[in-house]
Parts: sequence; C-alpha cells; structure tokens
Amino acid sequence: MTTADPVRRRLSARLRILLWLLLVMAVALGAVAFATRSVLLRDADHRINGLLAQEAKEFANLADRGVDPNTGDPFTDPDALLRLFLMRQYADPDEELLGLTDVPGQDPVTKVQPRETRVDHPLAADKPALKKVFESRHATGTLHRPQGEVRWAKVTIASSPGHPPAAFVVAFHPAGEQAKANDVFTMLIAISGVALLMTTGIGWAVAGRILRPVRIIRSTAAQLTEQDLTRRIPVQGRDDIAALADTFNAMLDRLERAFAAQREFVDDAGHELRTPITIVRGHLELMGDDPAEREETVRIVLEELERMSRIVEDLLLLAKSERPDFVSPEPVQLGELTADVFVKARALGDRDWSLAGLADAEVHLDAQRITQAMVQLAQNAVQHTVPGQQVAIGSRVQEGRVELYVADSGPGVQPQDAGVIFERFRRGTARRGARGTGAGLGLAIVKAIAEGHGGRVELRPTEGGGATFVLVLDDPDGTTVLMPALEEPTKEAAL
Repeated sequence: MTTADPVRRRLSARLRILLWLLLVMAVALGAVAFATRSVLLRDADHRINGLLAQEAKEFANLADRGVDPNTGDPFTDPDALLRLFLMRQYADPDEELLGLTDVPGQDPVTKVQPRETRVDHPLAADKPALKKVFESRHATGTLHRPQGEVRWAKVTIASSPGHPPAAFVVAFHPAGEQAKANDVFTMLIAISGVALLMTTGIGWAVAGRILRPVRIIRSTAAQLTEQDLTRRIPVQGRDDIAALADTFNAMLDRLERAFAAQREFVDDAGHELRTPITIVRGHLELMGDDPAEREETVRIVLEELERMSRIVEDLLLLAKSERPDFVSPEPVQLGELTADVFVKARALGDRDWSLAGLADAEVHLDAQRITQAMVQLAQNAVQHTVPGQQVAIGSRVQEGRVELYVADSGPGVQPQDAGVIFERFRRGTARRGARGTGAGLGLAIVKAIAEGHGGRVELRPTEGGGATFVLVLDDPDGTTVLMPALEEPTKEAAL
C-alpha cells in the first residue's frame, strides 16, 4: 500500500469533487487568460507592422511623386525631403519619425519632428542604435536594447550628386502595447482568482447538497441492525443520486423481508415443533415395561416425528418462496397438467372425484409447483368432506386469465374465517367437516406458489354448497398462448 492511499481515503468525496472542480476551473481560466494575452499581443504586432508599413509607404510616395515647394521641381536634396515630410506628419504615441543623413567620419545626422516626443528612451538619442539601423541592409527589423525593444522600418533615399546618402526611419516602441496586454492578463488572473474563491464556496455547498443522500445512506447503513431495518432514505428528484437512494431503499426492503422471513421461520418452527416434542418427551418419560404400552408409545412417537418432519418441510418450502428462483416457468400444456393433477388427487381419499374442465392452452408456469398447490387444495378438500361427497378439479381460460380450481361440496368456509385461512398456522375458528391433523401451512403454501407465479389464490362459494379454491394466473409473463378451449361443462365450471 502506498503512502498516498491512506491520505486519499481520508479525503471525503465532497472535498475530492471540489478539488477536481477547482483544478478544472483553474486550468480553464488560466488557458483563457493566456489565450487572451496571446491574442492581444498578436493584434498589437499586426497593428505595429501595419503602422510601420503605412508610414514607410507614405514617405516613399512623397519621395517618388512629391515636388519641392521652394522650386516646384522633384526633390533632389534629401535633407529638404526629410524636413518637409517630418513637418507634415504627426507621430502616434510610442512612435518616432526620424530622418538620417550620412556624414563621412561621423554618426548619422538625425532630423526629428519639431514636436516634443512622447517616448521614453527615444531611439533618436541612441546613436549606436541609429547607426546600426542606418547601416542595416534590411528594410525592417527589431532592436533589442536594454532600454526596451524597438520595431523599425526604413526607406533609403537614392543618393544624388552633391548630396550625402540619407534615409527615413519610423520606429515604434511596443512596450506600451505589451503593457496593455499584460494589464489585461493580470486583470483576468485577478478575476479568475475571485471566480475560484466564489466557486469554492458555491461548489462546496452544491456538492454537499448533491451528496446529502449519500451521507444519509452511510448514516442509515451505520444505524441498521437486525432488529431495526425500517429506516428509509427520502428520495427527491429524478437524478442518479435519487436512483441510488431508490436502489438502496429497495435493497433495504429485500433485507427486511429476508430477515422477517428468517425470524418468522424461527418463530414458527419453535412454536409448532414445541407441541410434538413435548408429546414425544412426555410419552417416553412415562413409558413403562408393558410391551403393549411400549408399542403404543413407539407408534405415537413415530406419528409425532412424521408430523414434525412435515412441518419442517413445509416451513422450508415457505422460506424458499422468498427466493427469486422459487418457481421455474416453462411452456406447459394446461390440459395435460390438469389431468395429471386429477389422477394424483384421486388417491387422496374415497370421494366422488370429477374432472370438471380442461383448458387446451399452452402457458408458462412451473408445473411441479402448480401440481403441489393443486394436490394441497385437493387434500384440503378431502379433509373437509366425507366419503361420497363430490370434489371437482378443473382448469379454464377466461379473458386471458388462467384459472385452476378445486371445488368441494362440503360445509364451505365461514365468512369470519375467509380472511385468515391463508395465513400460516391458521385453520379458522369454524370447522369444515372432519378436522385435519395438519399444522395449518397447506393453504399458506398454496398462496406462496400462486404469488410466486405473479398470481393469487381466491376462495369462492360452490354452487349448491361447499368451497372452491381457485389459482388465478393473470397471463404469466405475457406469454400465454391460447388455443381452442375444450371444457366439459359442470356446475363448478360456471364459477
């Protein structure tokens, strides 16, 4: 682990976001400031070059086409030409207009405008620099002096008999223009600094507001315990943070259901297993030496152990119903499935069994789970009817909805019991015929299987008396393929 890793972990997400924001803004603002300075300096260069070219062109035009006002003839004396041009021109700030005449054995004689110069460290006072410009073979150039840079342009005057060589020089001191660009650059840097300070405050507040749900998530996660999973994160807006809060709340919902199912399983197991264990222990403790008594005790113990085994299996099945892989749907012929259930149910008891209807349709469902639910409903019907009473099993398709049902002709379900019989370990307060020996988990299992398919289980009255339990599957997965229905009409088929 590197040394930077602990430091990075100590930096909060809020601070890291702010630092990255400031870095990006600093780079962007710095780039804007430098680009602006470069543009201003480039424009200054273009303007200076244009000014030098314009002054040189004006002097060249006068030298070519102008006439001496004293004689009315073209200029033959360079000195007169320079004096006339300098008298008529007005130099811009930071600009010098000079006339240079070569004197053998001496520095060039300088003629300047008869006006006060507005340039610090003028070129006219720098004799070595003037000599270098006069002797240069180039028409333009740049002097780099300790006193400052000078840009110049030169027009050489053709020499004539009796007159020394001469030249016109326009010089520009770019320090002022460069200073303006630097002032703008400095001002932009200062403004950028103020903007960064403002961004620091605003960014800190905005980052805190954006990351507030994340802090709430961290705080909520730290406060969660197995005993309290009820805390949720308030969701505001529709951005990624809100989606994260939604996802976290959904995860908490799943955790709460999982822990609730686990606690319910433990509570139910402890509650239901306590009675058979007590019975087994009591009979074993009181068992004597009489062989008949021993045989009876062994029989009772085996029955209770078998009952405990059934309870544990049912509880495990209900616990699995919370898992996403509880059901594994696949294409199934509904009519064949109904017929198979009917064949298996007839072995449950001596009843007047009838196959009420067969729906010829292909549906996506878990055949094993549906068979388990239907057999459980058939077992429930057997427990609440007597030999000879009618029990009907069938399936049908109505309005895109698949229904599988078990109808009995027993005493039916009392209204006060209809709302509780699908709960775990609840058999209702009223008897429906012969009392069963189950733990009250059968109908809860049927309900779990129906909900695992995205459906429900309904209790309806049977025409003529009795109860009808219906598994209603509302077009599971949207893949039900309906075919011409073949149903044998019975009194239960109209339910």
